[in-house]
Amino acid sequence: MAKLDWGENLNLKIDMLPESPGCYLMKDAEGTIIYVGKAVNLKNRVRSYFRDTYHTPKVAAMISHISDFEILLCESNLEALCLECNLIKEHRPYYNILLKDDKHYPYIRLDPKEPFPRLSLARRMEKDGARYFGPYIGATAVKQVMDTVRNVFPLRTCKLSFPLKSPVRACINYDMHKCLAPCIGACTQEDYDKMIGGVLSFLDGHYDLVLDQLKKNMQEASGKMEYEKAALYRDQIRDIEGLMQRQIAIRTDLSEQDIIALAQDGLDAMVQILYVRGGKMLGGDHFTLPREGAEDPGEVLSEFITQYYEQGSLIPRNVLVQHLPEGSVQQLEEWLRDQKGGAVTLRVPQRGEKHELVLLAEKNAADALLKRNARASIREERTSGAAAKLAEILGMPRYPRRIEGYDISNTQGAQSVGSMVVFIDGEPAKKEYRKFRIKTVEGANDFASLNEVLSRRFSHGLQEKEEREKDGLSPIGGKFSDFPDLILIDGGPQQLRFARDAVLSLGVKDVFMFGLAEKQEEIFLPDREEPIVLDHRTPELQLVQRVRDEAHRSAITHHRALRGKAFTHSQLEDIEGIGPSRRKALLTHFGSIKAIKSASLDDLLAVKGMNRKAADAVLAWAEKDTGRKPVIPPPSIP
Repeated sequence: MAKLDWGENLNLKIDMLPESPGCYLMKDAEGTIIYVGKAVNLKNRVRSYFRDTYHTPKVAAMISHISDFEILLCESNLEALCLECNLIKEHRPYYNILLKDDKHYPYIRLDPKEPFPRLSLARRMEKDGARYFGPYIGATAVKQVMDTVRNVFPLRTCKLSFPLKSPVRACINYDMHKCLAPCIGACTQEDYDKMIGGVLSFLDGHYDLVLDQLKKNMQEASGKMEYEKAALYRDQIRDIEGLMQRQIAIRTDLSEQDIIALAQDGLDAMVQILYVRGGKMLGGDHFTLPREGAEDPGEVLSEFITQYYEQGSLIPRNVLVQHLPEGSVQQLEEWLRDQKGGAVTLRVPQRGEKHELVLLAEKNAADALLKRNARASIREERTSGAAAKLAEILGMPRYPRRIEGYDISNTQGAQSVGSMVVFIDGEPAKKEYRKFRIKTVEGANDFASLNEVLSRRFSHGLQEKEEREKDGLSPIGGKFSDFPDLILIDGGPQQLRFARDAVLSLGVKDVFMFGLAEKQEEIFLPDREEPIVLDHRTPELQLVQRVRDEAHRSAITHHRALRGKAFTHSQLEDIEGIGPSRRKALLTHFGSIKAIKSASLDDLLAVKGMNRKAADAVLAWAEKDTGRKPVIPPPSIP
């Protein structure tokens, strides 16, 4: 299973994926979220998309549109499941299964006023006096919770309406000790209501009493060597502990809050904001703060808050912050209220559920900072760092700020073009690219063509440089006046010699130059017979290859455009007075150029939009092109 090359940015993100639960958001070239997924282990799951292996047609189609992805870390798989639901509903990605209602947010319903109440699944909360618990991440999750509750509390599951008009026979649940059987009067309403109090407390999240009792029962059964019974209690404990995972990503209190945390590395800082709206975590953003890595965290977050919430419309009802300066909470809270024009609560939680939310934001901030630093380090190594190392290898006395690459492209000498690409500080500067049509060279002579391109480039540059210096302007900023520190020629010693002669003939002597022979990736210098061979894994050779490949791509693209234009050129365009409308009419009427050349004057005049002048022009063109005499009808006899 091979790893594919997805480009520097994606490859780095893939390598930096954490082994953590969370959600991932796949994006296309325009930044649109096309898929949202969840994973117990983000590293394993997300990497699987970018490997050379079989994918279903739908997944393969989605992968073909991926240009970037983002992740949101979570504390548990359950939280990732909930967050995935929220993100899908918010962004409605093209490749996700989309529901048009809230059926994937079911609730558990219990009506305390009902005689001998039971648990049921509800799709929406109603104002009917019943108690609702959830929402949950799907109907399956609801049924799992209900089964767990029924394993602990013997609730009825039947749909009988109480009070009963006539006695009925108890179902098998009574024999299995899973129902108190109010249908046969085996329990009173008071006893049943007492059990319902425990159910409500359990569904509200107060699991400790039930867990303690189950653990006691398991130990007693184990002590009596009733291992099957002990295993049953063990499974019940495991189910309840699974329910005890806090659903950070989805709640029922319709809270609206931002959670803000900070990560620092001694140099820079990263602020992470998680957004909770309508009780659901909808996503987050992170912001890089350069040179804030060693500052006091409270001061950094305090300043960030005043800048970020300058627009009052962004301020939620509640803001949770990781750190704030001592004594500043009240002042900042009043400022937020003034900005929002409404009630705002600002808190720095130290324990409990809100503190866990802040820790989650801090975890995401640390992950974002780690990735950002890795990207910055690798980018510097592959750009300016590689350029400095290349200068050292070539024996240059100074750092090559501007590197230019040249290439020639033609088809058997036709439509010959030259390209000039520019890299500044090791990165492509596409606004500086230039293209040349070869004017003085006949046929496929790359050496002479290269000489012409460089002669024209430096002739323009010398003239423009002189003009800008007279006007008191820097050479940097002109079309050609900013001279390169280093020139790469796509080719070996012969191409390098022709290029160097062109530059030296104009009196330009302080530009370093080298050639790159593609077959063995050998570097040739003008005054050195033996080539330089670099390790293919080094950033400096990879920089040289990028410059060479970009010059080649630019030349090929320009040549193909000219060649395509030449092939699609219509012979009718050479006829004076025949514009696009008449060309289209002639081709529609006759069907081919050959038929137009054979047409008589009357045939031409029969075409819509043609007059005598235009028809004569077509006849003259046909005579010149084929050598035939125009067909002119004889004069009519009165």
